[in-house]
Amino acid sequence: MKGFLIAGTASSVGKTTVTLALIAMMMRRQITVQPFKAGPDFLDTGHHTRIAGRTARNIDTWMLSIDANRDVLRQASTGAEVIVVEGMMGLFDGKDGITQSGSTAEIAKLFELPIVLVLDAAKTSQSIAATVLGFELFDPDLRLAGVILNRVANQRHFEMLRSSITSSCRTPVLGWLPQEPAIAIAERHLGLRTSEEHYGDDSAGLQLERFASVAEDHVNLEALLSLECGVYFEQDLSLTPTSAETRVRIGVARDKAFSFYYEDNLDLLRAAGAEIVSFSPMQDAAVPEDLDALYLGGGYPELYAEELSSNQGMLQSIRDFVSSGKPVYAECGGMIYLSRSIARTDGASSQFAGVLPFTFEMTDKLVQFGYVTVRPTRDCLLGKTGTSLRGHSFHYSRILGTPTSDTCYHVQYSLSKREEDEGYLVGNIFASYIHLHFRTSPHVAKYFVEAASTARNHEEAAP
Repeated sequence: MKGFLIAGTASSVGKTTVTLALIAMMMRRQITVQPFKAGPDFLDTGHHTRIAGRTARNIDTWMLSIDANRDVLRQASTGAEVIVVEGMMGLFDGKDGITQSGSTAEIAKLFELPIVLVLDAAKTSQSIAATVLGFELFDPDLRLAGVILNRVANQRHFEMLRSSITSSCRTPVLGWLPQEPAIAIAERHLGLRTSEEHYGDDSAGLQLERFASVAEDHVNLEALLSLECGVYFEQDLSLTPTSAETRVRIGVARDKAFSFYYEDNLDLLRAAGAEIVSFSPMQDAAVPEDLDALYLGGGYPELYAEELSSNQGMLQSIRDFVSSGKPVYAECGGMIYLSRSIARTDGASSQFAGVLPFTFEMTDKLVQFGYVTVRPTRDCLLGKTGTSLRGHSFHYSRILGTPTSDTCYHVQYSLSKREEDEGYLVGNIFASYIHLHFRTSPHVAKYFVEAASTARNHEEAAP
């Protein structure tokens, strides 16, 4: 199958910009592209989805097994002509500084993906050749198929860079992108602005044309389309998960404030018998009717605190739903939204639903960043005692004081090696900072749906 992986020499070299430009260029040629993101990222996948018109998926060799990654690739690629995988951080950056565990390089090797290396070419000339040569020599087992230079000043600058690379390196130069404000995506403390914020309701098509035009002018599409994956991802429709008979309705918060979801989590819930019903805590007056559970994912509630706090109808609806006893699962930003309040870095404080006895404050640096292994210490909404789940932690906030709520997780952080008890149980609410990937255990989605089904049965049996 046609496809390639876009890697970087480091974070912030422009991998996402290059990825979106290449996808847009192929879309303009009416080539069906299936995008993927390596690693635990919610923001880039949102942008991929908007430009490609197909839901982007995450693949991750640390959180997911080889078979799970292969299933994600095969299922999502059905009907696509080309797959494009955007890497994370630098090509070799992963779980530690010694091995390639959890890195983009590991994914490239696992699926025999040719690598297109993105380099930030601003403020450099001949030195860029030394960088390319170093990547060529560091791991000869990788298929380095080409380089794309980003943030190039002009055509003359590109010719200088290309001459430097071709005179010393074997990797072909496939093109370049200029420093073009029209295709720039603003960043903030958790990364890029979300696709919901950046494109709004109507501008995705305009942005696609901008990306496509820049790429058409500067990138060799024919060379890219000659690249093929070493592993054939057969398009087997039987691999696509089909929903069981719908048994429950799960409300999922999705808007500018809440957009951090693995699409596979939602697919697995559907396959277990759930209908996913999206709603907006910012704009809707109340949660949808006839729900059996709530799933409040992560996002940026701190940026939209005033809108969320002023929507008193929705906050009361959330309180009423919690009072019903039906299960509520809240991750990171969703947990903050259910809390009493959050103090922002500007000194202001916003009041939220108040169904969790927590108060939060924003921080000026990441708190407990990285992959995590989670082991339930008691049976809970997402698993049984003794099972092992994986996810990641990524947030600029913390709970003030020491929570007195019961916990059901024992969490081990991969980078800091710190261990702690987390996963807070407050009545029918299960809240955590951890973003879990449900494919780490085949039973997570089933437990969630079963809990919602039990709540529905109790409600129907009530006099």
